[in-house]
Amino acid sequence: MKKCILPLALLGLSAVASHAALANTQVMMLGTGTPVPDGERAGSGIAVIHDDEAYVFDIGPGVVERATQAAERFDIEPLNPTNIDHLFLTHLHSDHILDFPELLGTYWWRRTDQLQVFGPEGTQAMSEGAYSMLADDTETRLKDKSPVTNPDAAYADVTEITAPGTVFEKDDIKVEAFPVSHGDWDKAYGYKVTTPDKTIVISGDTSINEEVRRQAANADILIHEVISRRGWEELPEQWQAYHQYAHTLTDELAELAGAAEPDLLVLYHVLHYGAPIESVLDEVQSQYDGEVVLANDLDLFQ
Repeated sequence: MKKCILPLALLGLSAVASHAALANTQVMMLGTGTPVPDGERAGSGIAVIHDDEAYVFDIGPGVVERATQAAERFDIEPLNPTNIDHLFLTHLHSDHILDFPELLGTYWWRRTDQLQVFGPEGTQAMSEGAYSMLADDTETRLKDKSPVTNPDAAYADVTEITAPGTVFEKDDIKVEAFPVSHGDWDKAYGYKVTTPDKTIVISGDTSINEEVRRQAANADILIHEVISRRGWEELPEQWQAYHQYAHTLTDELAELAGAAEPDLLVLYHVLHYGAPIESVLDEVQSQYDGEVVLANDLDLFQ
């Protein structure tokens, strides 16, 4: 199956928009960063676009702006913030959720449908916090003469995931959650998205994990976090211990991908420390013969 990588820097916008419109299932990288501030990378955020709907996985800082940029530059209407109706959270670290209030609050009074949110235990409490933060805005817009399309759209429809398995299914798209091992998080998940033309696996944040390998077996696209071993080896011992406990080193990922054999391996959420970010691509490629790319924000895969 042919995959196309469409970085904004390499293609004219009309060509990108035209090509994007032809695809059935697409993956847009809305944020490829980490908790380390980076002006070129938003926090974690991935959109799967299928049948004119966007399914967003994680909503780190800057992701809503990236979604707006993608909608405008690539002419992908489902990525306009008010059109994003489905959000899935891998876990509740700040770099995966800080844009949740922005997505919820952006032009909510013009939303037709409530935002459906799926996430681990704690997602409802997080949502209540956002409601409190936005309470004055919500109350004022409901009381004054603002034309509000759907008053319930000020609030999310939250489903907390309590066990692995199918968490969402509609027509010909299915989203399954599976457990991953991210430090001391008791409930952290990866996701497997299945459509008629694609199987996409998103690792979320995780140390090397057999369940990820199992879920990603023969997937079309595996999107996986990674640490540069070169950078990691220069860290103090206590930081080495923490990061290996919570994340996946390049050689570990190369071994996992070699066993799973996805058609395409996409590297994101890259921790590289003092090494150049490109080091992760070199390190994985040195031990893995499959197709692999280092993702940037607004890269499009199909």
